[in-house]
Amino acid sequence: MRTLSNIYRLGMKELWSLWRDPVMLLLIAFTFTGVIYTSAKAMPETLHMASIAIVDEDRSPLSRRIIDAFYPPQFAPPMLINSAQIDPGLDTGRYTFVLRIPTNFQRDVLRDRAAELQLNTDATRMTQAFTGSSYIQQIALGEVNNFVARQQGKSALPVDLEVRARYNPTLSAIWFGALVQVTDQITLLAIILTGAALIREREHGTIEHLLVMPVTPFEIMASKVWSMSLVVLVASFLSTQLVVRGLLHVPIAGSLPLFFAGATLAMFATTSIGIFMATVARNMPQFGMLAVLVLLPLQMLSGGITPRESMPEIVQNVMLAAPTTHFISLGQAILFRGAGIDVVWPQMIALAAIGAVFFVFALRRFRAVITRMA
Repeated sequence: MRTLSNIYRLGMKELWSLWRDPVMLLLIAFTFTGVIYTSAKAMPETLHMASIAIVDEDRSPLSRRIIDAFYPPQFAPPMLINSAQIDPGLDTGRYTFVLRIPTNFQRDVLRDRAAELQLNTDATRMTQAFTGSSYIQQIALGEVNNFVARQQGKSALPVDLEVRARYNPTLSAIWFGALVQVTDQITLLAIILTGAALIREREHGTIEHLLVMPVTPFEIMASKVWSMSLVVLVASFLSTQLVVRGLLHVPIAGSLPLFFAGATLAMFATTSIGIFMATVARNMPQFGMLAVLVLLPLQMLSGGITPRESMPEIVQNVMLAAPTTHFISLGQAILFRGAGIDVVWPQMIALAAIGAVFFVFALRRFRAVITRMA
């Protein structure tokens, strides 16, 4: 009971210390609001509300079908303009794409004559220009083929392919980006907060006060783990409700209590990593540089940015020792696909085992550092 009491009181001390640190509080608030919102909204590899104008010189049912085929979220509603407005619109950046449908376009298509569409693109917007040009070609040609097939009373292809996207019907990158950012920021802050808490003790000289108190290194470390984990859990829960669901309107398919249970196991490991890094670094600048070297591989090679299947096999096997690999797999299964405990229990066991190993390893290092200081 005394051990639990010491862990609780030391943890409360960490919470009060964090409350008096405005920089850390600002970091937590911005990480779980601004970072998640901007990362989800500003994904450069996706096409979102691209501006397009159409010069409809044909004014036929086919040209109307092509115009109606461009709609959000990939494209903003098309603006109808005339030929004289093409160059000024592109020069001023008002339009990224201008599609010109010539006179007699439908007649030439139905008579199997050479029919051309002209697509003007503002190539200074490189990412949208590259992606959007392909989208527009596919959409326009698809509408032309379907229109001709209907006019001739036959199917455009021998087989009709009905495509249905599960879990993300509109293929919105915002849905994916917002939820992945939540898992990434949980890992980021779990490491930074616990490491910074220990570094702060050393820089302020309060670690010496703890050494003369009747507390053990285990109690000191456990107090930092539970207190910082609680802060991250509360912040991530509020972010999920207010930013992901509220501002971004991203639906969550699975159980949030199950997800945060997995997040707790993940933070058991990541907070231990943070404490180990703090015992290696001598001050906050060194800890910050070390955090960059650790966090980048954890986030980039765990399957959140790039699918693990596309990585070399040796990288996949090595990253199985990282808690973030199992946490991201668990998070995507629950938040995207609505998986239950019967699906994600292997990841939860893996997180518990990895967390136990990292905790013991960090505790041994922490005890060695404390002994030298004493």
